[in-house]
Amino acid sequence: MKLDDSTIEKRLLHLPDWDYFDNALHAEFEFENFKDCFSAMSRIAFECEALNHHPDWTNVYNVLKISLSTHDAGGVTDKDFKLAQAIERIVEPEDE
Repeated sequence: MKLDDSTIEKRLLHLPDWDYFDNALHAEFEFENFKDCFSAMSRIAFECEALNHHPDWTNVYNVLKISLSTHDAGGVTDKDFKLAQAIERIVEPEDE
């Protein structure tokens, strides 16, 4: 079920790396190098398969841009927040 804007904004308080616009959650992560970025993408891919939910993403060298929305619901749902939280757990160690 699609979430309303105020619910999305409240939930984003727990995900400071993410923004909400164009009916989707968006984040951009920068890594030390391409290898670290691709490694994170591989770990995220396993999480996506487990959740059966897949991002729109692009990668240029060490930067990963991710956009999450639930296409069949026409916007952001719980699935998107679950995947965003999983992505955070994966990329967070890279920032240390």
